Amino acid sequence: MNGFNEAYIWLIPPFGATLVLVMSVHESPLAQPKNIFFGHVLSGLSGLIIITLIGSNIYCLGLGVGLAIFIMMITNTVHPPAGGNPLIVILGDQTIGFIFMPLATGSLLIILFAIVYNKVFGREYPFKK
Repeated sequence: MNGFNEAYIWLIPPFGATLVLVMSVHESPLAQPKNIFFGHVLSGLSGLIIITLIGSNIYCLGLGVGLAIFIMMITNTVHPPAGGNPLIVILGDQTIGFIFMPLATGSLLIILFAIVYNKVFGREYPFKK
């Protein structure tokens, strides 16, 4: 093994995509702190809800992503990269602890990075219309 914990290696795609948003389109509503934090946390919880109620099988993947999109839409916290979190939760058979660490903690760290990064470049972040 190369030193990576296989349970957490799956976080690279969603968090990487989040970083692309905060660094390149920081004014987008999809890149704002509320959307980043709640998008990742609520979508992770969506996957957890599905595996708790139905179990972990191939059909749950679509249900988990669909539920995540629905919850993000009704809470006005749509964050496209977070759409991958239910897949990670379901495929990894994760628990509630995964929602707190690394999802919530990682989201907060990305938001802090985004604030500093955008300040260095003299850009307003979080962006206010």
